[in-house]
Amino acid sequence: MSTPPPADRRTLIADTAIGLVAAAGLRGLTHRAVDGAAGLPAGSTSYYFRTRTALIAACYQRLAELDLADVDDGGPPGSVPPAAPSALAVTPPDRDAAAAALAGLLYRWLTVGRERQLARFELSLEAARNPELQADFHRAGQGARARAAGIAAALGSDRPEEAAELLVAWTEGLLYDRLAGALARSRPAPDLAELAAVARRMLAAALADPA
Repeated sequence: MSTPPPADRRTLIADTAIGLVAAAGLRGLTHRAVDGAAGLPAGSTSYYFRTRTALIAACYQRLAELDLADVDDGGPPGSVPPAAPSALAVTPPDRDAAAAALAGLLYRWLTVGRERQLARFELSLEAARNPELQADFHRAGQGARARAAGIAAALGSDRPEEAAELLVAWTEGLLYDRLAGALARSRPAPDLAELAAVARRMLAAALADPA
């Protein structure tokens, strides 16, 4: 069996760590557990990420990369009903197209990307408790906000950064509510048409002129 090069091994370790957090929470995240789950020799994870803090920081970076990749290229073919999520990458000036793209993205994160989003929520709380992680967590989150601001600007917002804050906060709230909130288990399965209607309403609110 060939050994993956260092860059690929770092990615493998981060992806495996994210999977472990999704499955068992932070209590399941240890260097030894990552080695075992990734099929790597003992000590591999600690070689690349000496501390648990460094390992969690790598998870933040990887989660940000994966989420932005979903925005840019729509993720794996066939993972979402046709909604052209990749339209967000070119910041379309048409709000209906943007709403359909955002709905497709949300659908992916509520279905095939569910475990990753749960891990992201779990890992985000660690940054609130550990000052050593706050800079890494903040840095990882800037890409999404910058992308949202670009979309808002293309859609005609005079205050794209403020609109982006609303869009990101709404997206995070919707995902949390439907994945981990009190009603998460009693909600119907994600519906693309319903998500598109919600996305249209949120875009209209975020892009409206401030009072």
